[in-house]
Amino acid sequence: MGSTTVVIGPALAVAGALGVLAAAALAAAASLGTARATVFAGVRAALQLGAVSLLIGAIVGSVLLSAAFVLVMVAVAAWTSARRITPHRSGWWAVLPIAVAPLPVTALLVVSGVVPPVGVAVIPMAGILIGGTMTATSLAGRRTLDELAARRGEVEAALSLGFLPRDAALEIARPSAGQALVPALDQTRTVGLVTLPGAFVGMLLGGATPVQAGAVQLLVLVLLLAVETVAVALMLELVCRGMVRRPPIGAA
Repeated sequence: MGSTTVVIGPALAVAGALGVLAAAALAAAASLGTARATVFAGVRAALQLGAVSLLIGAIVGSVLLSAAFVLVMVAVAAWTSARRITPHRSGWWAVLPIAVAPLPVTALLVVSGVVPPVGVAVIPMAGILIGGTMTATSLAGRRTLDELAARRGEVEAALSLGFLPRDAALEIARPSAGQALVPALDQTRTVGLVTLPGAFVGMLLGGATPVQAGAVQLLVLVLLLAVETVAVALMLELVCRGMVRRPPIGAA
């Protein structure tokens, strides 16, 4: 019986390097302007994953250290999302949806016994939820701000009709913010038919049965939809209340 675990060795390193170089070459050929960023992202991912793998191996035995690592993940996700949304310092409000959505869900999973209270289980589950929430928060923030800027005249028209600033912004931005959930919805609709997501594949490689892997993947997808919906709703509120905004035109 052969092992189902991916073999770590030179072949894996060569395959990864070739994948990055192929992506960069295609981006350059298509003049997408992302060739250098692709190589940088690949190298950075390799270095970060190597360091994080060693770190997680050292802390998974401690619940407190694992919890601290999850908080670091939230901080990095908030920093990344804030940079994507706006250069204004108000982008740091992104930490609210990124923390409020996945952290209570992760805690509830541990308390209910669905996820064992050990780092090797808590860190991956929290990471999946935080990563999905980061993406949804970034998309919602960018789309909402873009929509309000492009349709500023309609916002002002609503204000002239007696709408409060928040309500006027909501009328314009709500449909656009909802588009941030399209990736999660599509992934959930097509799971098993188009894609086999990471949790499913990871459990199969770890020796779980297809039924066990499918059950865990279903839980992950449902939870991702829940936390991303909360994150999008919170980001929409933050933008429409003026708490997240872009610098005035011409400001440094």
